[in-house]
Amino acid sequence: MLVMINNRPVEVADDVTTLAQLLEREGCAGPGQAVAVGETVVPRTRWGATPLKEGMKIIVIRAVCGG
Repeated sequence: MLVMINNRPVEVADDVTTLAQLLEREGCAGPGQAVAVGETVVPRTRWGATPLKEGMKIIVIRAVCGG
């Protein structure tokens, strides 16, 4: 299955079925991360219950402190 993460195509292994699993494998599951699928923010508590679908568009945003 192919999904897009921040406009980058990512081939997903067959054993990865949820958003949480994908983000963990891609190193995007750390603190300070926000994730949207399509144009809808997905709360961290729902990542494990969000199934992956072919062509899914995922945006990962990392909060950064600074001035």
